[in-house]
Amino acid sequence: MEFERIVTGMLFFFSLTSCQKNNTCIDSDLIDDSAICIEIYDPVCGCDGNTYDNFCYAEKAGVTAYISGECNN
Repeated sequence: MEFERIVTGMLFFFSLTSCQKNNTCIDSDLIDDSAICIEIYDPVCGCDGNTYDNFCYAEKAGVTAYISGECNN
């Protein structure tokens, strides 16, 4: 079970880093300036290396992949 978590984490990490390399991290077709997000701080780290207040703000910005928690910049 622990091995599966490690492998899953590694695959997700590599998908985030590859996302940055091929510039598909932000999809301009998904950007929605009119979206209304709740004001609850539950940070996510986008594949662009930015921390968003919650998943809604990441999706509003067109971020295609993110993980729970703040980015470690």
